[in-house]
Amino acid sequence: MDMNANIERVMLTSEQIAERVKGLAAQLDKLYEGRRPVVICILKGSVMFFADLIREMKTPMQIDFMAVSSYGKGSISSGKLQVKKDLTVNIGGKDVLIVEDIIDSGNTLYELKKMLNTRSPASVNIVTLLDKPERREVPMEPEYKGFVIEDEFVVGYGLDYAEDYRNLPYIGVLKRSVYEEK
Repeated sequence: MDMNANIERVMLTSEQIAERVKGLAAQLDKLYEGRRPVVICILKGSVMFFADLIREMKTPMQIDFMAVSSYGKGSISSGKLQVKKDLTVNIGGKDVLIVEDIIDSGNTLYELKKMLNTRSPASVNIVTLLDKPERREVPMEPEYKGFVIEDEFVVGYGLDYAEDYRNLPYIGVLKRSVYEEK
């Protein structure tokens, strides 16, 4: 399969992404100056963004990983959080930074932030590479965001469709013919 052939257009180039990641890292270094946050990668889609972001940051940190979902088997969010892989680090009294690839309905991160706050962290902030505010169903606003995008189906740089396209070096709009029923 030629993944590039299924891309309608490139929304964000690898150069645009790299430049914005550097800017976000600088902002986060200022926020966490003198502190040692626990930086959490939300699997699987955030892996590329997470790796690039923490490599750009100068702040000492702990890292951990979570796999969460509010989608179940469907493509529409149920709003109920499922934790498939939990943290191994105790976040009590610590600053927490959640690294997410994209926020659309906001349901998953809204519930995740609520759950993590029950573990008594010093703070919980969210950085997302992509934000689709027009899809929001809950009052969820990330503290830091890379790009605000229109409501289109995007893949690449960790984002997938049926587990494909994650390894594209850019973020592209997937052709409707790929994911719409015929």
